[in-house]
Formats: sequence, C-alpha cells, structure tokens
Amino acid sequence: MTTANGTLSTDISNNIATITFGHPASNSFPASLLKRLTNELNILGQAPNINVIMLKSEGNGAFCAGASFDELLAVNNAEEGKAFFSGFANVINAMRKCPKLIVGRIHGKAVGGGVGLAAACDYALATTAASIKLSELAIGIGPFVISPVVEKKIGRNGLAELTLAAHEWKTAEWALQKGLYANVFETTERLDAELGNFCSKLAAYNPEALSEMKKILWEGTENWDTLLSDRAAISGKLVLSDFTKNALAAFKK
Repeated sequence: MTTANGTLSTDISNNIATITFGHPASNSFPASLLKRLTNELNILGQAPNINVIMLKSEGNGAFCAGASFDELLAVNNAEEGKAFFSGFANVINAMRKCPKLIVGRIHGKAVGGGVGLAAACDYALATTAASIKLSELAIGIGPFVISPVVEKKIGRNGLAELTLAAHEWKTAEWALQKGLYANVFETTERLDAELGNFCSKLAAYNPEALSEMKKILWEGTENWDTLLSDRAAISGKLVLSDFTKNALAAFKK
C-alpha cells in the first residue's frame, strides 16, 4: 500500500493488539484508510487471543488531522458527500460495537475526525502536546458525524465550547478536565510507559468481564448506525454550499 493511501499495521503481543495508522499529511485519513481501519477493528473484535486494542498513529507530530482535505475538495454531489463523511461514521461505529476495550495513545494534536477517534476510545491517555480543535464551522460545515461521540465524552456544554470556538485550540489539560483524556503526561516516553502498564493490567482481567463492561460503557448508543449515517448526509449536503466552496477555495490558497 502506497503512503498516498496511508499505512495501517497491527502488532499482537500478550493479548494486546496495537493498531498503528499513518499518513504523510499529518496522519489524516483518506477514505481507503478509514475503510481499512473499520475492517481491522471488525476482525480484531472477534479474535479470541485479543483482550485489549491499543490505537495509535505514526511519528511525533499530529495524532490525526481528520479526514483527507484533498478528498473533501473533490466532493461534487450529495451522494459523494455522504460517502465521504460516512468514513469516520463507520470507524466510530466499529469502535463502539467492537467487543474489545480500545485504549487510545494520543501523542499529538487532533483535529476534527481525530478528536472523534480519541473520543471513541474507551480510555485515552495523552501528552501535553495533544491539544484539540473542531474547525468545521469555519468552513461552513459542522462536526455532525463525530459530535455524538464527543458529546458522550465531554458533555453538551463541552461540545458547544469546543465546536463554536472553531478557530481555537483547546489544550490537553482542557481535554483532561472535560474527560476526553484519562491522564496527560509531559513526554511520549512517560506516556508509553503508562500505556504499557495500563494495557498489560487490563489484558490480564477476565475477557468476559471486559466485554460486558464495554457494553455498559456504550449503553444508549444503539441507534448510532442510523444517527451517524443521517449526520453524514447533513455534512454531505453542506459541503456543496457556496459558503463552503468559497471557504475551501480560500483555505487552499
């Protein structure tokens, strides 16, 4: 797989599956990489030798810059728009329905869909560099697909604060206080040490108990297959608006 389509790899050790994704454009996601991640989560969720999944990205820059900007610019109609925004909807639903607990390693900045990924993890640890931003309103759309999972983690007031301040970065400490992150560390070395310790302990627990706990954590989200699909359609229409086309053209310059 070429780097233009991104990379995805899984390492399995001691009942822990570590999924690593990467893309040269700040670990953003083209549609093909979102599909691969969705499929990988579905497969690992059924693997009897795995108790815990860790999700991480490559490098020491951004954790995830969201969906591919180039593909967003290429959307020409509402059908294509819905398909584009369904990419993250499918990943979030796969994370939600995966029987295994998912732990996130958020080492750097997260934007848009990257914030959604962090929120969809059952437990996320981060560094102080892991600031977050939802900039969608600034280009005429909104974080409609990811807002249910972000709201689930940080509440509606937190969602409003994050979404309406579309040009503003929120610090990792802010995300910690709101509940997006379970803990924040000064260095990636400390983050990795804590992650290794936490995942090892979690993987040693009763797998059936872990699976039942996962169900409880996601109670009340049973309608999300439909909800997130409907939200993808809203974004898919808005991306065709004159406001958004002008904003994207200006951004591209």
